Amino acid sequence: MKRTLTTLGVIIAATAAGAAWYSESSKPQRSGELTLAHLDAPVTVRYDERGVPHIQAANEADMYRALGFVHAQDRLFQMEMLRRLARGELAEALGARLVDTDRLFRTLGIRAHADDYARKMDMNSPAAKALLAYLDGINQFQGSRPAPVEFDLLGIEKRPFTVEDTLSVAGYMAYSFAAAFRTEPVLTYVRDELGADYLKAFDLEWHPEGVVGQTLATNDWNDLSRLARLSQQALVEAGLPQFEGSNAWAVSGRRTASGKPLLAGDPHIRFAVPAVWYEAQLSYPGFNLYGHHQALNPTASLGHNERFAWSLTMFQNDDLDLIAEKSNPDNPQQVWYQGRWVDLEQREETIRVKDGEPITLTLRRSAHGPIINDALGAAAGKTPIAMWWAFLETENPILDAFYQLNRANTLDKARTAAEKIHAPGLNVIWANADGDIGWWAAAKLAQRPDGVNPYFILDGSSAAADKPGFLPFSANPQEENPERGYIVSANYQPQSPTGVAIPGYYNLPDRGQRLNQKLAQADVKWDLNNSQALQLDPGTGYAPRLLAPILDELRTAATGEREQQLVEQLASWNGDHELDSVPATLFNQLAYELTNAVMRDELGDAFFDSLLQTRALDVALPRLTADAGSPWWDKRGTEPVEKRADIVKVAWQASLAHLQKTFGDDSAKWIWGSAHPLTHNHPLGQQQPLDRLFNVGAFAAPGGHETPNNLSHRVGPAPWQVIYGPSTRRLIDLADGAHGLGINPVGQSGVPFDRHYADQAEAYIKGEYLPMHFSEEDVKANSRETLVLKPAN
Repeated sequence: MKRTLTTLGVIIAATAAGAAWYSESSKPQRSGELTLAHLDAPVTVRYDERGVPHIQAANEADMYRALGFVHAQDRLFQMEMLRRLARGELAEALGARLVDTDRLFRTLGIRAHADDYARKMDMNSPAAKALLAYLDGINQFQGSRPAPVEFDLLGIEKRPFTVEDTLSVAGYMAYSFAAAFRTEPVLTYVRDELGADYLKAFDLEWHPEGVVGQTLATNDWNDLSRLARLSQQALVEAGLPQFEGSNAWAVSGRRTASGKPLLAGDPHIRFAVPAVWYEAQLSYPGFNLYGHHQALNPTASLGHNERFAWSLTMFQNDDLDLIAEKSNPDNPQQVWYQGRWVDLEQREETIRVKDGEPITLTLRRSAHGPIINDALGAAAGKTPIAMWWAFLETENPILDAFYQLNRANTLDKARTAAEKIHAPGLNVIWANADGDIGWWAAAKLAQRPDGVNPYFILDGSSAAADKPGFLPFSANPQEENPERGYIVSANYQPQSPTGVAIPGYYNLPDRGQRLNQKLAQADVKWDLNNSQALQLDPGTGYAPRLLAPILDELRTAATGEREQQLVEQLASWNGDHELDSVPATLFNQLAYELTNAVMRDELGDAFFDSLLQTRALDVALPRLTADAGSPWWDKRGTEPVEKRADIVKVAWQASLAHLQKTFGDDSAKWIWGSAHPLTHNHPLGQQQPLDRLFNVGAFAAPGGHETPNNLSHRVGPAPWQVIYGPSTRRLIDLADGAHGLGINPVGQSGVPFDRHYADQAEAYIKGEYLPMHFSEEDVKANSRETLVLKPAN
């Protein structure tokens, strides 16, 4: 027994020592010296207390090569997963369950488009040279350092990162913006299967021109429903960033305490581990920028220095149309286009599957775009549904755009850079120390024939699906130095200076209106402190607006003193989603139960679930509660005709029953902090026990759906997992641009067990801000480790 215990102890000690060694070997090296080929001179990388690298190089190529190396140290697995998702290669690493996701992304054409775009790129352009140097740094790290632990767990073999990978990831980002893919099938179903009276709730004009001319069969509707669900599932299961919305504002010096412009920005993105942004300060003689970078992109998507700063929000213009093609009954590989039968283009691609046989896909394309129901394989219905997508149809020199934006210190330079962003649509909000502020809704806006409503599936056999061209950039919504002294961007529908309509899947105006209401206060001088309070505002006017028309019916539905008290709490509630709020919990459960009772019977489970993922529902709910005569209130399959009061009563009772079952009978304990947790999920953390190793959280989260502090969840029953929110919070006063404030939702590092993997998570959820060190004095004072990258020769 003694020998056995001794042996066991040795094994345990050896295993622990091996695990510790393995863990340490895969962590980033942030001190000492390393050799990096192709450098012209040594590069110094100083890491601050948050693990942010401050890179000093002798020239531009060395700077971007060093960025690639240190970015890969912290985020190589994120880079690998993003390129695999975008290029339809996840099944090769994760197995057969990701085949459907790979098939979808192959069908979208992102991979083929990226490969074609790379062949046409001018590799001598400054942006291309920056990308090549950056990718060289990534590949040198990958070739010389231990693989991340996730590579070993999944058996991923290292292979070089390419220009095509970067361009494919740009396509994935654009696709994650494309709300039309998940919205148009639902809206078309409502119009064609339920009728115009039901469509009124969605606040869309009724346009009979230019929509599907033929009757869709049941299996075609099933296709559209499955595609909408597959689209959403692909983004969720990959555990990777999905862009959802954003806040940003710029305030001129006339309205700030410092007398110089102030920029605030917090892009709203799906939470994940690692976080989407990689912070780094980059400098060489004549260039100095603190930037927030996306994986596989050398240029900063968000950035600032002492002279200028910018942030981004989603434009949310509709740059994707679904088009029902008319098939030739004598030849299913032909469709009717511009007065004749035209052959569909075809190509084959192969999906490699871990522990399985390769799968060969036959992918088709019409003149309008990829046939997206090919993503369903042999189960697809008879009607080919094409996808016209601006990302595939424009020049889209987005690498050049952001290369220039990283250097845009004047209005003219910023405007010129923004004009090069074609897809996805982005709002660029910009300010400089000279006193200028500007906003450009950057996108190539498609022209559509008169009378065509792109919110519905279009008829490919008519001219309605064709695009005569694109509008000039001067027609894009934009402002420069407005008289009111500030600019707000919060995903609501903007106005074109030419008055042209710009279709899109915009967010409700409530969040933007709340920000505008605060920023319009003439007696307030804005600084970093009150700007923090505005970014962290947990309130919304949406909830009181939705509740107001049905409060009397709720009072009638409530039985007993305690229920009456709960109704009165809702009636007096201002919409703030504080951690200790009971009305916030009650309202969000009631919103779901109302939706469920009103819409599921008409839509069926599949389309109902799809609707819950769209912004169209946000528009519909307040309109429904305000319209007692809407046909939605009558339940199908029941003999009596239900009224609004009947459904409100059903929803109220169901809300109470669910909250009692979930949180107990004491309604005082139904507080928002208990019902609204945030967990940052790693792609490998979806299974136990790996969730305990890789995920971060859970944290009780304030804020909520469409509050300025947009820690948001999907409409559904309690508890509500926070899905997306501010991916960073940044504040830069250009009177002192060297001392901006920011925060990362989790940590700078994507390497499990590294000290910077989750070291900002608690500060983030508490609403704290941390300095973004920029000046030489601050960087030197806050450097914790220094890595020197030396030339190989």
